[in-house]
Amino acid sequence: MSFDQLIKALILGIIQGLTEWLPISSTGHLKIAERALNLTLPALFEVVLHVGTLAVVVIFFRSDVQKIFAALKRLDFKSDYGRFVPLIIVGAVPTMAIGFVFHVFLEDFFSKVSVIAAAFIICGVALCSARVGKEKADDVGFSQAFLIGVAQGMAVVPGLSRSGLTITVALLLGIRREKAFKFSFLLSIPAIIGALALTLYEQFKILATSSFGFVETAVGTVVAVIFGYLALKLLWKTIAREKFHFFAFYCWALGTSLIVALCLGFL
Repeated sequence: MSFDQLIKALILGIIQGLTEWLPISSTGHLKIAERALNLTLPALFEVVLHVGTLAVVVIFFRSDVQKIFAALKRLDFKSDYGRFVPLIIVGAVPTMAIGFVFHVFLEDFFSKVSVIAAAFIICGVALCSARVGKEKADDVGFSQAFLIGVAQGMAVVPGLSRSGLTITVALLLGIRREKAFKFSFLLSIPAIIGALALTLYEQFKILATSSFGFVETAVGTVVAVIFGYLALKLLWKTIAREKFHFFAFYCWALGTSLIVALCLGFL
């Protein structure tokens, strides 16, 4: 264990924890952090971060998850929680399709800092547009679930926030804030599991060669879980107080700063 590696793991854990749930793009921040810290995210560390991320959303929505599994066990798809099962499946389909196309054909292009900077600015525009939505629906319909799933798929682009796009689309579709918040994160569970499975499949042979040891990986993961849970609580408060669009200013500032840094040769 080296102090330098421990600090890097700590920084990456904080970034992952905060940005995974706040509408400011965790992948965009991690790509920039990797470049700034001059490192490649170790495969094992990435896998464990995915596990930590999954743990946060399951813990935060544990009551809802338990009720959904109870309904699934009864094969009840008509109750309030039972309806979540087919809705999540409908939302997951476009997410997986878009994610596959991105991973196979577009990942290298969208990993460029200039493109990430533009994506942050676009994300800010999307977040700001959430104010236009008028709450009128208590339930999520299948067409709405599909569109929210499309938004989640688009968020595979670094700089576009998954929570930002899904909640924005839900609000624009007239879904009430609490239901938009809840469905967005319940829909993230299969997406996180899919990302975890893909990472395991592609990097299984090099998992044991991580530049981070057990301590660094454990510290990064614990920090990510703690900050992730706090970030979720903060996000709900901003949505409940109708301040969700405030995150747009951060995205615009970061995107503009990245463009300036590129022009000056710092990145």
